[in-house]
Amino acid sequence: MPDSPVQHWCVKRLDDNGNVFVLRDRLTRDEAERLMAEYQARGHKQSYWVERMSL
Repeated sequence: MPDSPVQHWCVKRLDDNGNVFVLRDRLTRDEAERLMAEYQARGHKQSYWVERMSL
């Protein structure tokens, strides 16, 4: 089966204790980037990033 042209992305968070959480998944890259920017704009100490999901 060929690879799907649809790519899904997720937004992850690293908390103060070193735990990694998926905040939202199955997003387009643009949706994930916008959501990450919203979380970062809140000014929390946690780190947020966008990552492509493996299918």
